[in-house]
Amino acid sequence: VQLQASGGGLVQAGGSLRLSCVATTRAFSDYAISWFRQAPGKEREFVAAVRWSSSTTYYADSVKGRFAISRDNAKKSVYLQMNSLKPEDTAVYYCAAGRPIASTITGGRSYGYWGQGTQVTVSS
Repeated sequence: VQLQASGGGLVQAGGSLRLSCVATTRAFSDYAISWFRQAPGKEREFVAAVRWSSSTTYYADSVKGRFAISRDNAKKSVYLQMNSLKPEDTAVYYCAAGRPIASTITGGRSYGYWGQGTQVTVSS
């Protein structure tokens, strides 16, 4: 699986961005696709995930109600719609693919494939 993330940029606080993650080699039929982020000097953290087969979604508490993850089977793509952005959302965002069980879906080690990252900067 090869993943390509895009859609980052600079936005003011309160604004919106939509990130895209496209699979360039195969479909995600038995995978979960997640977004993680890493801010400078901080550890990587889980943001959101979607199970491809069931469309079940998972969110970090810090983004619930503001971010929405979705998938498009035909385009082999996963999207992260980010609304009401805050300066603390500033980070490099990575999409990842894997087959985690429910209890490990927020753990980066559960994912064997990663995109290259896209920078999101939210100004105050």
